Amino acid sequence: MKRYIIVFVIFITSAFSFNDSLLNFNSKEVIQADSILFPEIKHREQTKLINQLLTRYHYKKVSFDDSLSAEILNNYIKSLDPNREYFYGADIKYFDQYKYEIDNYIKNGYLEPIYEIFAVYNERVRDRIDYVFDLLSKEPDFTIDEEFLYDRKDEEWFSTEVALNDHWRKKIKYSMLNMKILGKSWKDNQEILDKRYKRFQKTVSQFNNEDVFEIFINSYTELYDPHTNYFSPINADRFEIVMSKSFEGIGARLQQDIEYTTIYQVMPGGPAYRSGKLEKGDKIIGVSQGDEGVFEDIIGWRLDDVVSKIKGPKGSVVRLLVMKRESEFDDFPDTLSLERDVVDVVDEDATFDVVPFNSQNKIYNFGIIKIPSFYINFDDAQKGIVDYKSVTRDVKKCIDSLRDKSVDGIIIDLRNNGGGSLQEAIDLTGLFIKTGPVVQIKSANGRIDVEKDFDKNIYYDGPLLLLNNSFTASSSEIFSGAVQDYKRGLVVGESTFGKGTVQNLLGLDRFFPKSDEKFGQLKLTLAKYYRVSGGSTQKVGVIPHVEFPNIYDRSIYTENSNENALKWDKIREISFDEKEFISQKLVDHLKIKFNKDLNSDSAFINYMSYVSKIKENRNRLSVTLNYDKRLQEKKNNDLKNKSLETSVKITEIFPIEEKNLMDKIKNDLYLRESLKLFAEMLGFKES
Repeated sequence: MKRYIIVFVIFITSAFSFNDSLLNFNSKEVIQADSILFPEIKHREQTKLINQLLTRYHYKKVSFDDSLSAEILNNYIKSLDPNREYFYGADIKYFDQYKYEIDNYIKNGYLEPIYEIFAVYNERVRDRIDYVFDLLSKEPDFTIDEEFLYDRKDEEWFSTEVALNDHWRKKIKYSMLNMKILGKSWKDNQEILDKRYKRFQKTVSQFNNEDVFEIFINSYTELYDPHTNYFSPINADRFEIVMSKSFEGIGARLQQDIEYTTIYQVMPGGPAYRSGKLEKGDKIIGVSQGDEGVFEDIIGWRLDDVVSKIKGPKGSVVRLLVMKRESEFDDFPDTLSLERDVVDVVDEDATFDVVPFNSQNKIYNFGIIKIPSFYINFDDAQKGIVDYKSVTRDVKKCIDSLRDKSVDGIIIDLRNNGGGSLQEAIDLTGLFIKTGPVVQIKSANGRIDVEKDFDKNIYYDGPLLLLNNSFTASSSEIFSGAVQDYKRGLVVGESTFGKGTVQNLLGLDRFFPKSDEKFGQLKLTLAKYYRVSGGSTQKVGVIPHVEFPNIYDRSIYTENSNENALKWDKIREISFDEKEFISQKLVDHLKIKFNKDLNSDSAFINYMSYVSKIKENRNRLSVTLNYDKRLQEKKNNDLKNKSLETSVKITEIFPIEEKNLMDKIKNDLYLRESLKLFAEMLGFKES
């Protein structure tokens, strides 16, 4: 069995010919003086090694020259101060002396200027925190009409301390006003911010040599593409635990986003996934232990400390204060209570429901299969265990059950499916086609491999619909693209995430066999996926036959969010046995039907109004700091109807007796619309 997963398992062998000093040095020496951070000997050697790995093996060939040097410096500064609120313009001008030298520094492992830049950043942060404590001695005047420019990433750097102080005065006032709008007193707000910045002060003081190295080296690697990353030894160990073992917690991977802890991934099968209330991009701003514990404000905390607060033994309860990724400035945070559990990344079941749907006085019974990821138990499969777990096997069981219930068609729900095993994507595609190619893989040297389904049996040949969203990614996109290319099923929803690249996780310890140090890991992009029709899934994703409105900005939340993402391109189409299940006339008819719903269905009208409002707010870069004006804005926002309820009695369309299933359909606009389109598809006759 081939072993492809998101981290594409390939072994780079002894093709390297690094000099003896690289492989045999003793890295026990650490240069450290008081709180001043310096590069360690091992960091110098790692830098040279990572540069050679990227230059030789990364899919994207980059000219390692002065132009790239300037980009690395800019990216490093941006990673330290993304909102341009710590460094002065004079600092940036001083750093310019290194602009065209970083490439040479990397080749030679010379990192002193990198740590010098961090030392300046460290000093600027400490100055700002001291100034914040001064500001907290007096309550701001909220009757003044003034605006706070909270998004400064494209602004000029501050040239004077007076201007920088004014920005921070407004920043703290903005935080105070947000809490005041939510009903907190000045004393409470003062205490919260005092604790927040003392914690931030502690976080900054805990930065070590490895932290600085990891920040810098990722500023370099991510210029190749956003999925090429360096993991420090500590973070590499965490990554291995998440990817390969069971652990106790809520089942969510977190990341640091400036001062906030955000959700990077909700792991299928875990408590967070089962709750249905946490999504990628949500911000966690508070954590409480148990059902009645006091919430701790975690804004500005180190990620390590946040994780230690959230994880815990099975059966214990943790509560989170969550700001949704598209929330308003002054929205109340959601309170989410989760019971911690053992999270096993292998144990992720595809599940099914049967939903009756009334269309023009005809009752259809549709099967809905929810696939959380493309999972497989590799260990059991390699041991020859007959009933090893995999998504394809579980979907076959779902199809068997749905066939027994004589459903009229099957919907496969791939929303928020982040991918997994490539082989499972191929095998799953094989359940719906006779045989043939599923995906093409182009390596860095230009070689193209075609992965095929060889099983001539069609496990399900009935009507098929796939439902995607912007977070349908990787292997899910390969499956969706193949179903669409073969014209085997209708694809609806949002355009998918657009991750069409293949990574290898490479342990760096192997290159230093005589050292007892740990050197972390490098995740390296080695290849790209292409559909059988020749187009890549990279960046644009799979565009559905019928596209639903998307509340989320693709330039923020998908592969498009990183300017260094590999580009979309196309290679030659390969021969495959195209079906005729989905014709262009059918697609055109369904688009007309959908557009009518957009303009007549009250749920869609309300939703489109909400989408418009979110997009309008997204374009705002500043906010008033006047209490009365902000309060009125909040009242106006609260009056706007965000309900997705339809004015039609939903029980007339969905004659469902089970309450949980009815609630699921009632609160899921996209699934309801998918069922409508599916019924319309079955009733369509070619003229």
